[in-house]
Amino acid sequence: MIRRPRPGRVATAVPALLLSALAVRAAPPDATTQPAAQTRPAANAPDADLRRQKAVQRGLAWLAAQQAEDGSFGASSQYGRNVAISALAGMAFVADGSVPGRGRYARNVERALRFILNATAEQSGLISAETSYGPMYGHGFATLLLAELYGMAPDPDLREKLRKAVLLIVRTQNDEGGWRYHPVKADADLSVTICQIMALRAARNVGIDAPKSTIDRAIRYVRASQNRDGGFRYMLDSAGSMFARSAAGVAALFYAGIYEGPEIERGLRYLEQFTPGKAAEQTHYFYGHYYAVQAMYIAGGDHWQRWWPAIRDELLDKQDADGSWQGQAGTEYGTAMALIILQVPDQTLPIFQR
Repeated sequence: MIRRPRPGRVATAVPALLLSALAVRAAPPDATTQPAAQTRPAANAPDADLRRQKAVQRGLAWLAAQQAEDGSFGASSQYGRNVAISALAGMAFVADGSVPGRGRYARNVERALRFILNATAEQSGLISAETSYGPMYGHGFATLLLAELYGMAPDPDLREKLRKAVLLIVRTQNDEGGWRYHPVKADADLSVTICQIMALRAARNVGIDAPKSTIDRAIRYVRASQNRDGGFRYMLDSAGSMFARSAAGVAALFYAGIYEGPEIERGLRYLEQFTPGKAAEQTHYFYGHYYAVQAMYIAGGDHWQRWWPAIRDELLDKQDADGSWQGQAGTEYGTAMALIILQVPDQTLPIFQR
């Protein structure tokens, strides 16, 4: 049976959740600091979880050292000052319990947040730096970070720019119900669309609303993208299923509020073929597993019990000696994604809390 996440939280509820999580982070790593028994991936695997915690701390230390003076991340990639990579890095630190003014990586979060805010256009609300490719990818991830931090950082500039960023997403949804690389009502693809759906869900969770009609059209688009095998196509006029976009498709349905039904069951069955260790490594590895772990976490039950130990152990084995992970879009991207995935069970990021 699929576990349904709690209804969206209002902004005032978020600080208490974060303070609770931070208190747990400050405690020694004994049994009382672990997730509840029903959410733990392997009740008798304390050694694996200790290894995970150590790997996460090494990765966070490496990532913190890569931050540029302006707060951005991405120097190891061809994308340079990229808001998507910077937002993902910021979320990796927040997942550890750091927020502006509190936590071991508070300064890194503050600088990443300031970079994102400075990259937000005053008039349009588009979040983009000069080297961004396909700015709606970056806009979606950056809006997600702003929403995750909004309830924890009472900054009027943050609220206003989050509001404008959400309005841009609503305004640029195309007639099919999706989004594409650029903030115009043209075509759409599933991978960009899930970024916007997740951003809208996070914004709604903290009281920044989006019209129900926007969500309804997005749901129709995602449903129309599913193939008979349970996987998802890239665009409505294309064909063929692949792991990464199918993981995004299932996660998109969950974040749009669809928690059960034939499309969910078919999607989860399709993803199970790609459980780490069962199939050859897929293209867009980190992007796919970023969404797959969220889909399996929300699904819960046997889906999570099978998936989590497999991806956890695979990522631990992939970590380099310096604490980083190599990713398709650079080492900072790969490290941020791996850290987010490995910290999902900690439930510190509001978007991941059941």
